[in-house]
Amino acid sequence: MSNEKIIKKNLDLFNEFMKYAFEHPEILDKIPPEAELVILPTNDPEHCTINRKMATALIKKGKKVVVVRFKIPKTTKPKIELITS
Repeated sequence: MSNEKIIKKNLDLFNEFMKYAFEHPEILDKIPPEAELVILPTNDPEHCTINRKMATALIKKGKKVVVVRFKIPKTTKPKIELITS
């Protein structure tokens, strides 16, 4: 998987996590301010493996890491209709 695709997928994962955090702000209390957040998408094995390796590399550098696991929600294709009068 290309770095560009990994970055895009991680931004999408972070976006989904933040949507959840806005509805459940108490979850943010479980993440220390100095910690790195790594999201493991349980329904995307390849991406999960890549992010797990990233978490391991951060730990080896002495960083605190918080891992969040969740399924990537399926997006629905919106149906767009133009209504005039």
